[in-house]
Amino acid sequence: MSKRPSWDQYFMDITRVVARRSTCLRRQVGALIVLDKRILTTGYNGAPAGLEHCASRGCLRAEKNVPPGERHELCRGLHAEQNAIIQAALHGIQIRSGLLYGTHFPCVVCAKMLANSGISRVVIAEGYPDELSQSVLKEAGITVRVLGNQRT
Repeated sequence: MSKRPSWDQYFMDITRVVARRSTCLRRQVGALIVLDKRILTTGYNGAPAGLEHCASRGCLRAEKNVPPGERHELCRGLHAEQNAIIQAALHGIQIRSGLLYGTHFPCVVCAKMLANSGISRVVIAEGYPDELSQSVLKEAGITVRVLGNQRT
């Protein structure tokens, strides 16, 4: 019998599956918001509902060689964390004190949204080159755990 995964590993494994729904050409990112060991919402990065996906339209950030962590306004997609928060709002789900599981470290825009939505902890698999987002999360009292790329 294989070893039973920890709760963090269990939710991270699900987050990786969610990321596979991404339509982004540059990076597949997934997010889960969990409270009391129950999944409340999921999100992945991609164009807003009803808009043409980047996979078929192309990526302006890639065309302009924009480095990761810069010029977010050029992207037509939403980030996974943003979509998870939006899903909670659309369906009237309380996420205050929840945990966010993400395949990547949140950017500064997402970090500010997480702070305002009351997320208490972030568990990630990979880093992201945005020192300001690290500072925002720390100042907001949101703890961060890097789980790494281990799989069960």
